Amino acid sequence: MVQVGLLLSDVPKSVSPAQQFKDVLRIVDAAQENGFTYIAIGQHFLYGDLRWLQPVPLLARLAAHVEPHVKLVTQIMIAPLYHPVMLAEEIATLDVVTEGRLIFGAGLGYRPEEFDYLGIPFKERAGRFDESLQVMKKLWTEDEVSFQGKYFQLDGVRPHLRPVQDPHPPIWIGAHAMAGVRRAGKYGDAYATPPETPKEEVLERFRVVRDLFAERGKEFGPQPLRRNVLVADTREKAMQEYARVAQGRYLTYMNKGLDVMSGTDLENEFAKAVSGHAVVGDPEQVVAQLTDLVTTLPVDPLLMRPQWPTMDADETIAAIARLGKEVVPSITAIPANRELS
Repeated sequence: MVQVGLLLSDVPKSVSPAQQFKDVLRIVDAAQENGFTYIAIGQHFLYGDLRWLQPVPLLARLAAHVEPHVKLVTQIMIAPLYHPVMLAEEIATLDVVTEGRLIFGAGLGYRPEEFDYLGIPFKERAGRFDESLQVMKKLWTEDEVSFQGKYFQLDGVRPHLRPVQDPHPPIWIGAHAMAGVRRAGKYGDAYATPPETPKEEVLERFRVVRDLFAERGKEFGPQPLRRNVLVADTREKAMQEYARVAQGRYLTYMNKGLDVMSGTDLENEFAKAVSGHAVVGDPEQVVAQLTDLVTTLPVDPLLMRPQWPTMDADETIAAIARLGKEVVPSITAIPANRELS
């Protein structure tokens, strides 16, 4: 059956970190009560007026809080900002602490200033990411590791720490650009589709991943799919609410360098701009849209984002409860589709 997951949001810096953490616990509890079995958290550094709690320590804490069947996902960590030895040991430790319930989601990063802060050339991020993925797999699976790359070198080192999962936690690679899709096919275990990707492009990208998996002798199965979802009494009310809570965030994404909506008028024609990807409407419409996605595409899990920085914890919990009542049962009753046309 198709499982559903929750994408946690960043929050305004006006909310204290302590309060943010308390809110996360409440939100995660609500998600569990409403049928969500994946909890995913993103990452940024020195993010200005918004804040992420960093995923490794947060998920370590959540591992002791959630039910044993709930999986925990870094969605995504900016892998090129780390040395692969450090990241490999952090992720292996997190897999141990979560008792094998971790999924390692990683991405390239798109904000040049984050790389500047950490002294890493932005133009090197793709090469560093590719090498990091190779090094990490070696550190997780080999007794003695040597690697001679452009950015990283190891000579006969002996890893002291392995993940619980064999051979390692699933690697989900998120990417907007096709080069990142190919990276997922070459090095990953799944491609985590960004929420803004229209269905036709999702299909095209899944085919690329499938073909690259085949070159590795790797089976292609259901893939994670992220979607922004909002339910209201009518589609008109849902779109009005979606514009209220999300429009500013889309504009912020563009201002911060993520050009996910190029060629659209987010400011003046928001509903039209998001119509190709946002799942917004009354309960029947939302169920129909999500059902179409998970029955015509090989999707599992479906990761939903009901939360935006403009929403407080009570609003977020109300949105999750409505999804749990009116949407989630219909989706989790659907057998996962394994076929790719």
